[in-house]
Amino acid sequence: MSGERIHHLSEAIYQRLLESKSFSEYEIAFRSATGLPMRLVEADPNSWSLTEHRANQSPFCEQLNLCQTACKACVKVNRDLMHKSAIKGPTSCDCFAGLSATSIPVYAGTMVVGYLKTGQVFQKTPTEEGFEAAIHELDQKNFTDQQIEVLHKAYLETTVVSPERYQSMITLLDHFARELSAKAEKLAIAANEEEPVSISKARAYIHSELDESISLPQAARVAGMSESHFCRQFKLATGMTLTEYVNYARILWAKKELLKPNARISEVAFMVGFQSLSQFNRCFAKFHGGSPSQYRDEVASLPASRAAS
Repeated sequence: MSGERIHHLSEAIYQRLLESKSFSEYEIAFRSATGLPMRLVEADPNSWSLTEHRANQSPFCEQLNLCQTACKACVKVNRDLMHKSAIKGPTSCDCFAGLSATSIPVYAGTMVVGYLKTGQVFQKTPTEEGFEAAIHELDQKNFTDQQIEVLHKAYLETTVVSPERYQSMITLLDHFARELSAKAEKLAIAANEEEPVSISKARAYIHSELDESISLPQAARVAGMSESHFCRQFKLATGMTLTEYVNYARILWAKKELLKPNARISEVAFMVGFQSLSQFNRCFAKFHGGSPSQYRDEVASLPASRAAS
């Protein structure tokens, strides 16, 4: 499947989930039961914004987003959080103002189709010192005295939730994210019904044997095609050659393994099916744009590394 097709499929599934009855009912139930805001946002973190009013939204966050400078700071924290949750799963962090934020990815297979977002609460009582630090972070000269007064009042009135209760709320949201993921998977399968059954069988075989040697003759036999016909049909359906597809799938698997504690790059390379470390590094650079060690450093450097997940 080509990158453009994947993008369109992700958008279509996201829209179907957003408009579904089950999402609408859970959204209302979650907000009523927890007092927290909840949003389902697009898969592209760079499209994230918080310009519309949502039920249970923090008055402090709402006031901040009336200021362009403050909005930029908020957007950066949330985009970084989403990037990290796409890799690590449910992830929480404290924003520059000390409020908690959480992102939980919704998947269709291995493809992220959206994120459930919540937070905008403190897990400890807000203080005058905390407010002064937040305003300093945003550069106080960007605000009028009246704006600072409004922000000060909203900051101190922001909801406080104990860490234990907040984690329980996130557990509930994570269960719903899994339900949405199951629904998204069904939608993806329905959308891919146009893909020949033979190619679907071959892809299923590939994913079940990623850590083994996968040959063209064997993949073609599984698909029930001649090798030349299989090559043409597989490229048409996925946008990749068999070798490219296998290596791409292995790199996606490797990315998850690399973030596990004490995972060694060489061990991960062989675990996911590569025959040499140099081959693994070349493929990683091709599909990611950098080395495995650079990838781990990038993820570790995201602000969400302050996560409470």
